[in-house]
Amino acid sequence: MKKNNRSAYLFIAPAVLLYLIFFGYPIIASVGLMFFDYNIVSKPRFVGLENIKSVFASPDIAEILLSSGKLLVVLVISHVVIGLLLAVIVNAAGKKMSAVMRTIIYIPTVLTTASVGVAWKFMFNTDLGAVNYILQRFGLEKIPWLTSSRWAFWAVVIFSIWKFVGTPFIYYYLGLQNIPENLYEAASIDGANKWQMFRKITLPMLTPTIFMVLILSFISYLQCFDEPFILTSGGPGLSTTTVTLQIYEYFNGGNMSYASILSIFMFIIIIGITTAQFVLSSKWVNYDLE
Repeated sequence: MKKNNRSAYLFIAPAVLLYLIFFGYPIIASVGLMFFDYNIVSKPRFVGLENIKSVFASPDIAEILLSSGKLLVVLVISHVVIGLLLAVIVNAAGKKMSAVMRTIIYIPTVLTTASVGVAWKFMFNTDLGAVNYILQRFGLEKIPWLTSSRWAFWAVVIFSIWKFVGTPFIYYYLGLQNIPENLYEAASIDGANKWQMFRKITLPMLTPTIFMVLILSFISYLQCFDEPFILTSGGPGLSTTTVTLQIYEYFNGGNMSYASILSIFMFIIIIGITTAQFVLSSKWVNYDLE
């Protein structure tokens, strides 16, 4: 038995070692850098809590946190709800139509964000973009998608939904496929309509999938970076600057200490929200599939 245990440890040792090198050490180093003034060029200088005070006393940090929070709430809700609606519609379609719809919805998720992001940036152009051209054809005014603080936010949201809603959609679709058909047959015999079956059968049976989508969406959009970086570079002003984008800006500017502070802050927030979701899941997630 001990020999088998040693063999198992030897097999997992390379993976554990790589994990510690590429994940464990950076986390520990980031915690240490919080208390030093370090910009790559000069030697680290211990400053205690001064860096943390400076970061969170910055007049910009409140606006950045607000931008991140707004994007998080809107993106999580939109992906969770729209993904579910699309899955229900596709699941109700015929076999051939369902296959076509699945392909159309899921294809954007496998395309590189950078390439399609550049295309969408051209589409959102105020004067020459396809989006405003279509709006004008319907008699509507041109919208300054990428140059207005108000509209830049929604440009990021629209692009994110188009690009990433396929992921929650496919989870929901697979969840719907696993719901026993006899439950709907029994409900139909009892006189239940489609809305009652959706509310009393589909939603309760899908709660484990909804929970998984919520967890993944929160973790993903707390770290939202690609969409604002490619479309707006965080502008206009700080209207679409997220915490992860600000971490990149600090890192790009050589301010390792400030980047480390925000990275650890995000790590704590992600752990906290994920833990809270797991604790609360017992009140609404139904794992009884009998």
